[in-house]
Amino acid sequence: MSRGADVVIAGAGIAGAACAYELAKRGASVVLLDYGKAGMQATNAAAGMLAPLTETQARGPMLDFGVEALRAYPALVDELQAAVGFDLELRLNGVLKVAFDEALADALRRRCAWQRELGFDLRWLNDAECRELEPRLSEHAICGVFSPEEGNISNQRLALALVRAAVARGATIHERAGVRGFARTRGRIVAVKTADATYACEAVIIAAGARSGQLAARLGVRLPVRPVRGQMLALGGMRAPVRHIVWGPDGYLVPRANGLVFAGSTVEDVGFRRRTTRAGERRLRAAASRLVPQLAAATVHFAWAGLRPGTPDDLPAIGRLPGYENAYAATGHYRNGILLGPLSGRLVAEAMTSGDWSAIPAAFGPARFGTH
Repeated sequence: MSRGADVVIAGAGIAGAACAYELAKRGASVVLLDYGKAGMQATNAAAGMLAPLTETQARGPMLDFGVEALRAYPALVDELQAAVGFDLELRLNGVLKVAFDEALADALRRRCAWQRELGFDLRWLNDAECRELEPRLSEHAICGVFSPEEGNISNQRLALALVRAAVARGATIHERAGVRGFARTRGRIVAVKTADATYACEAVIIAAGARSGQLAARLGVRLPVRPVRGQMLALGGMRAPVRHIVWGPDGYLVPRANGLVFAGSTVEDVGFRRRTTRAGERRLRAAASRLVPQLAAATVHFAWAGLRPGTPDDLPAIGRLPGYENAYAATGHYRNGILLGPLSGRLVAEAMTSGDWSAIPAAFGPARFGTH
């Protein structure tokens, strides 16, 4: 069966769904393809954190892009909630990052200092102030930094909203329709093939998360995106003991609107093995109870794992694929897919419409990986 669209997007996670929504808003006909169910890979497995200041280790394009993405979130959420009619559970009520020893405290103090120099509102807290903010925090926390502008969102609801809003604007989604190949002619992709159909197109976006490198290889393009497993736990059986995201040296806690606390996360290079392990679960439970001792008695409601799309330099791959006039990437967001995916989608849609890619940092360009 042959079909057609202006743009075919491979991957219906957060980045692909955002690209579909933003392109459909601009009048493009869009086909969104996923080898499984939309939003059910790394997007579903995330904790939903929106914390560029807490995550980023140094100045640079990743911090700037993350802060831009964070500041764009409230308007996007208002827009999506009006379109789909349900709450996305955006909570920008702050992140507390704590240290348990002097070495970690010194590192935290240095980061707080340079981020304050850049104009960010960060609050240095002593041990008593940390426990005033979070009374059930471990007594071993000796200091912390509170970042009041950061927070989290329901990643599942966000992904669903983007897909529904894209479809409402005319996009078509096909689940369990993995890309099998491409038809090419003179540096252009003219069609995308699945097992059941061929989609003629004017442009293609690869947004397939950890599998993006495999798809790019079918085009003869080097896009070294690798899977990095992250395991998480949902803890409950008690009133949530924290009100804010709490981040320690071994992990973090994210209170969710349903009363559960998400505890994460491992970082494991194990290929495409997306399964939980007993060792991973033990590490997460230990890290959670080290931050908040009360969680040692919590019930594990469920455990899960996802495969983050990592790159060799830990930067996203966003932009035109080398050797092609009409093939693009929006992938490699690693630990920040929920934060960066919506902004990536908007900027890719704007650039594809205008031809101006200057709003996307040059450091994110896929050509940096070379051609072989």
